[in-house]
Amino acid sequence: MDRADIVHEAFMARVTACDLPVGQPPNGLLAPATAVALYRAGCLSRALDRQSRAMQRAGQGFYTIGSSGHEGMAAVAAALRPNDLAFLHYRDAAFQIARADQVPGQSITWDMALSFACSSEDPISGGRHKVLGSRALMIPPQTSTIASHLPKAVGAAYSVGAARRHRPEHQLLADDGLVVCSFGDASTNHSTAQGAFNAAAWTAFQSIPLPLLLVCEDNGIGISVKTPKGWIAANFANRPGFAYYSCDGLDIYDTYRVTRQAAEFARIRQRPAFLHIRTIRLYGHAGADVPTTYLTREEVEAEEAQDPLLHSVRLLNEAGVMSPRDALNIYADTCARVERVANEAVTRPHLRTAEEVAASIIPPQRACHSPYVPAHKVRAATFGEDFMAMDQPQIMSRIINWTLTDLMLEYPEIVLMGEDIGTKGGVYGVTRKLCRRFGPDRAIDTLLDEQSILGLGIGMAHNGFIPIPEIQFLAYLHNAEDQLRGEAATLPFFSNGQFSNPMVVRVAGLGYQRGFGGHFHNDNSVAVLRDIPGLILACPSQGADAARMLRECVRLAREEQRVVVFLEPIALYPMRDLHKAGDGLWMQRYPTPDQRIALGEIGVNGKGPLALVSFGNGHLLSRKAQAMLAVEGIETRVVDLRWHAPLPTGALLSELRDATHALIVDETRSTGGLSESLMAQLAESSDLRLARLAAEDSFIATGHAYAATMPSADSIAAAARALVEIGE
Repeated sequence: MDRADIVHEAFMARVTACDLPVGQPPNGLLAPATAVALYRAGCLSRALDRQSRAMQRAGQGFYTIGSSGHEGMAAVAAALRPNDLAFLHYRDAAFQIARADQVPGQSITWDMALSFACSSEDPISGGRHKVLGSRALMIPPQTSTIASHLPKAVGAAYSVGAARRHRPEHQLLADDGLVVCSFGDASTNHSTAQGAFNAAAWTAFQSIPLPLLLVCEDNGIGISVKTPKGWIAANFANRPGFAYYSCDGLDIYDTYRVTRQAAEFARIRQRPAFLHIRTIRLYGHAGADVPTTYLTREEVEAEEAQDPLLHSVRLLNEAGVMSPRDALNIYADTCARVERVANEAVTRPHLRTAEEVAASIIPPQRACHSPYVPAHKVRAATFGEDFMAMDQPQIMSRIINWTLTDLMLEYPEIVLMGEDIGTKGGVYGVTRKLCRRFGPDRAIDTLLDEQSILGLGIGMAHNGFIPIPEIQFLAYLHNAEDQLRGEAATLPFFSNGQFSNPMVVRVAGLGYQRGFGGHFHNDNSVAVLRDIPGLILACPSQGADAARMLRECVRLAREEQRVVVFLEPIALYPMRDLHKAGDGLWMQRYPTPDQRIALGEIGVNGKGPLALVSFGNGHLLSRKAQAMLAVEGIETRVVDLRWHAPLPTGALLSELRDATHALIVDETRSTGGLSESLMAQLAESSDLRLARLAAEDSFIATGHAYAATMPSADSIAAAARALVEIGE
């Protein structure tokens, strides 16, 4: 028999016989009506688990990961407010059910059955996944990798205090709210979780408000690997910065009482609380997992004997709230109702086409107030001595700094965060003076952990801020890329556009730094960013373009709720000259704050029939090659892509309609770089003679060979000549 059926039959038999497990008497201020509601929530969670498994066996449902054994999370929900943002463990159906009781108008059984059936009418994901989540219940869907929701929980908790100081236009969380984040005992060992715990403790150690309730559901096992007994308590009971609480998740009275204490501490003291709740896991990990393949039958049966629903029946009886007979009737009625509802849910429509599936990748636009336009004297006072230099040509790094200054003046919900960006002003001085101009809570010096930096941004975006996190070097992003892939970009997709976490991630990257850093500070790999659905990737090559594009990136985040990565070519930060030393032709004047370059708009220099299509450092090198080729009578145009995801294919084809040849100059790698897609798209949609010049599939060296693996002006000119000769 399926273990779910065994547990079900045992529950029915034991309650009928009043054969209930031994435990502590009911202890705590749990009102009788609330106690009954928590038991009902547990019964519904259990019945939904059984029905989900039955639907999967019948081919009517997909992917099961149950909550049985974790029914005590209903008491956690009841001890909190329904507007406390909740990032939930995947076993927390009972939490969502109990929270639905706190919010009028919910049809939780029907909603969850639609989710099991992957119906397009599922109110949270629209049929894209079986997930917990609800906009009305303040539960964003959680579908990504183990523990990856912890960093954003820290960020969201930080945002509660930040919003009291700087009101975001689209503030979501209450000033006295807290953020709850639940996870399993095995998840605590993940490096992402450890980073989040450290970030929370690091923040609390500095007395920065952080109303965060961390809930560890300790069922003693992660898939098939047991958690050492006592490990969670030993690890967290005395961790600096945390207040540690523990309770028995099999006991709804104890769980409710202790959760109230922990939540009160987090809410009033504005500090993290760690709630260690003992649970059990019934049925195995997920799907067809059979626990007896890695646990003895005696171990499995011992767990099943401690069924939390049996404990709830005992506690309600001992408290004089409900008899076992009445409890059994509730359980049986709930199972029958869930079966009826599920039989109807499987008849509801499903997603069918690629267009329907992808419809929620891009979130809906939202109404925004007009930006604050600071008076001339306000801008002048903010910029100080820099204000007088704005009519002179400047290097890119300074123009980006001024752009950030104007944006932060216009939008008080913009917050910068990253390693060394505050007091120091960044490794390259791009954020210099911003901390002095706007304060340390708008230009935040973070700890050195990229996952925590991005998590802070994602979490603050949940509360209406427009975060601009900085990743110090592109190579460092690979430490934390899942925060973009598995958290930020997927949230609109799995919530059917109901939740979003818009932000602009600034990343210093690409190659051509002379004699500095090697592959850790010069990284020309962008493949990880280009294949994330919905993510926008921008890359300027000149200072004025950087200003106009960064303003568009902020608009995209603020109005269209997009996740944007702004890739800044490090080697171009200080670039002054184009053709020869001292010509100053690569510097530009700072464009006025009203100027933007729209998403998908390309840049063009020249009108020749041979197009050099490039970006970033490649644009500079192509301009150099353009001058070399002009001497030889080869007329060219240099096309600056600017936008890498989505690629501006339409604008590019329109520009090249009267060209005859196109050379793709790609400073990213031959494999996984932009040139692969560009070549394919141009080959499919044009009659151009095509060639590409891309970087080698190699890491970048330090020293004299710093640019040896990437295109040069000479190699671009040579490739252009060869392409023209082939064409002739």
